[in-house]
Amino acid sequence: MQSKEPVSSVRTRAQASEMLLCSPSTGERLTSRVPSSPPVCSHDEYQTAADWLRTHTRHRPEVAIICGSGLGMLADTLGCQESFAYSDVPGFPQSTVQGHAGRLVFGVLKGKMCVCMQGRFHMYEGHTLSKTTFPVRVFKLLGVKTLIVTNAAGSLADGLQPGDIMIIKDHINFPGFVGLNPLIGPNDDKFGPRFPAMSNCYDKELRCLATEIGKQLEITGLMREGVYAMVGGPNFESIAEARLLHRLGVDAVGMSTAPEVVVATHCGLRVFGLSLITNKVVKTYEDSDSVNHEGVLEVSRLRSVTVQQLVTELIGKMDINNNGPNDAGTKF
Repeated sequence: MQSKEPVSSVRTRAQASEMLLCSPSTGERLTSRVPSSPPVCSHDEYQTAADWLRTHTRHRPEVAIICGSGLGMLADTLGCQESFAYSDVPGFPQSTVQGHAGRLVFGVLKGKMCVCMQGRFHMYEGHTLSKTTFPVRVFKLLGVKTLIVTNAAGSLADGLQPGDIMIIKDHINFPGFVGLNPLIGPNDDKFGPRFPAMSNCYDKELRCLATEIGKQLEITGLMREGVYAMVGGPNFESIAEARLLHRLGVDAVGMSTAPEVVVATHCGLRVFGLSLITNKVVKTYEDSDSVNHEGVLEVSRLRSVTVQQLVTELIGKMDINNNGPNDAGTKF
């Protein structure tokens, strides 16, 4: 007599599991499909990308910069540049959004080796969060100690105007509330612990240093600290959503950054984040204004030099290892 195969062995990982439900009105049995968990990148995939980059560039970066919409000009400040299209790097997804060039640029800035992402990856492009944050773990394997994240964001705080710069002191990761977290899946102990704390993910010393630099550059009128919230996108917020975010204490809102910061914190990187405020989020039904991506890019272009100066000076003055000055420069 042939034995029956266990149900668990019949189903493959690619198949969706089924739940039998009953309609509350008719009692009819309904079938609901529950999607399987998103694929998780393996340590070997990260290592392959890091090894490929090591063999193709002489640079060994200490600082990584992720550029937000329209802020890719930060890479132009690097000296001794070497650049690679994302399509050339094993495992890297492709950036599909206007204002994101899709290049990885290595170089030297203020005597420190850096790598700059001209264009990031977003959940709304269809990437899994494992792929969205893929470069962060590759940077860790390359020896990066500090991650700088920038983004274009809409203002919810009354005191933030388009063109202002918000130093991020904390974030609300709304996708994470519903289980969309880049750390989901088996934990890779080589990168960090199963349950990392996020209470100090934006480095206080770097935030204070940026504030001091703002005084030296005489741009303190444009700067303030605040809380950033990530929503999934790609649509901008409804008025009711904007009101909710404002009541929750959110100062600026965007569609990125939080997953990258979660992964960076998990791997032990220091993080500094800033939002360039590109628009005021509409919070009243009487307001006839509306936001569009072209307007976001225009404000980014107009304020690009200021952001570039702030980030350049921050990199020049920061202590890479947090244990003393590191301004000896890099020799080639």
